[in-house]
Amino acid sequence: MVLDAPSVQRLVEAFRRLPGIGKRTAERLALHVLTAPADEAVLLSESVKEARAAITTCSRCGNLTDINPCAICSDDRRDAKTLCIVERPAGAMAIEKGGTYKGRYHVLHGVLNPLEGIGPSELRLDRLYKRIQDEGVREVIVATNATAEGEATAMYLSGQLDGDDVKVTRIAHGVPMGGGLEFADDATLTHALQGRRSV
Repeated sequence: MVLDAPSVQRLVEAFRRLPGIGKRTAERLALHVLTAPADEAVLLSESVKEARAAITTCSRCGNLTDINPCAICSDDRRDAKTLCIVERPAGAMAIEKGGTYKGRYHVLHGVLNPLEGIGPSELRLDRLYKRIQDEGVREVIVATNATAEGEATAMYLSGQLDGDDVKVTRIAHGVPMGGGLEFADDATLTHALQGRRSV
């Protein structure tokens, strides 16, 4: 059977590494790529290579961008005194879709997780603290996911910023427990931002 071929197995495993893709979906995607016209497969491959080469992380906020600093950090109309901290670029993208948040972002690229060896230095929190100080940030909105690690990260950040002249708020739990920001709808995210509270 074609699925047993080593090259096809590598393709299936590559698709399985994508978020939300199980074994059966990975097999369907692999079969689609293999049976599609050759130019479609080449286009997919070239598009991935092109995007990987063109996209980097913003030197200021850590979000994905094709310019540096990113469009949000460069936009003088954004509220530079309000900083929304998210775990990953998908969180910032989800909040942007809601259209109500007008501040800036800081992307952690993870959460505190001692079991996996991820501490404050791995998240480069020193850069976040320096940014808050240098840019005169007045409010930090912690928008980490409603998971045990996300909550621990939120509590750690609020403890570190306590006593500074910075108001620390947490998005309301309109986002389901155990769920990620990228899976919440626009109305839920808007409600969560409007209902944020001090931590």
